[in-house]
Amino acid sequence: MKILFHPERKDIQLASVLYALSDPIRLSIISDIRNNGEQACNCFNVPVAKSTLSHHARTLREAGVVYTRVQGTQRMLSLRTEDLNARFPGLLDSVLSAYDANGQPALETEAEESSN
Repeated sequence: MKILFHPERKDIQLASVLYALSDPIRLSIISDIRNNGEQACNCFNVPVAKSTLSHHARTLREAGVVYTRVQGTQRMLSLRTEDLNARFPGLLDSVLSAYDANGQPALETEAEESSN
């Protein structure tokens, strides 16, 4: 089984975290985890293919935003809230509060975006 990379707390970089949190799909994933706790990758209601969802999960994991735990054939995602708050106090709460306050805009598929 492949070992998943998770940066140590001291190695989490602000630029990587901000990049990971800059995508609406990834923000939706993070908001879902914050509101509902640890979840399997297949539980997220996002309008993307499984391979694209895997890419988003990997981006979040490698930036240090989430921890991925393998349970059988599932990958369980949880927020690294303690690590992020230790490195960048208040950042995660600020970003998610702003996301929640803006009504969590409906996620559109690429086909819908190009037709607008």
